[in-house]
Amino acid sequence: MNKKTIDQKVINDFGNEWVNYSQNNISQELENIFQTYFSIFPWDLIDENSVGFDLGCGTGRWAKFVSPKVKELYCIEPSHAIDVAKKNLRDYKNCNFINTSVHEMPIENNSMDFGYSLGVLHHITKSQEGLNECVAKLKPGAPFLLYLYYSFENRPIWYRLLWRISNYIRLTTSKLPFKIKFYFSKLMAYIVYFPLARFAYICSFLIKDVSNFPLSIYKDKSFYTMQTDALDRFGTRLEKRYTKKETAEMMKKANLENIKFSDHEPYWCVIGYKKK
Repeated sequence: MNKKTIDQKVINDFGNEWVNYSQNNISQELENIFQTYFSIFPWDLIDENSVGFDLGCGTGRWAKFVSPKVKELYCIEPSHAIDVAKKNLRDYKNCNFINTSVHEMPIENNSMDFGYSLGVLHHITKSQEGLNECVAKLKPGAPFLLYLYYSFENRPIWYRLLWRISNYIRLTTSKLPFKIKFYFSKLMAYIVYFPLARFAYICSFLIKDVSNFPLSIYKDKSFYTMQTDALDRFGTRLEKRYTKKETAEMMKKANLENIKFSDHEPYWCVIGYKKK
């Protein structure tokens, strides 16, 4: 596998992000977000004897909720955020920490009962190859949960235009030194994320559907989460986005079947099962 699919600068940036936002003080909010992502996960196929992996575990925020349900969980993280995950998950003795990339996972093929990767593979050059590597580790019939950034194809034209403008900003800010990106993202959280999110929250009492309001997904989120995601948004050098159709095709090419998408935000969250 070509290691050039992994950008060390991108890895370092995310490591710095998770060191600054360790996610250890918003447990209830994290659990709510976890339930949103995992709403389509087949928990009935998982039990106390199951072994799986979390690719791109970051601070261990999802592993915290998965590990109590299984026998063993491999937490895979290429950046120095692995140290944050070890600290956050120190009481979860069935977590094994591996500081490596998706292409170098020391896990036998066809050995895992499940796997998941949320918000990770769109930050590598060849997302399809990364997904293929993940699926190779699964036993036949095992589920894999994936979250990739969507391309706003289900949003109005003006919404996509706003995103395009923000992306031009990201292309500039992401190249700055981390400390500058860190404080710039805080500023964006204050002057953009918080006002728009709270406006959507207020409007939600008057309008049934505010999903097309910019940043409405944060209407019930903490300012801490807004700051974290603002850094994620404007700090990453490499970001790829996919349509629902493209995501489904990626899943099929990776040897997954019975593909099912979540019908709510965040998009696109999808589950598939390795072909038997």
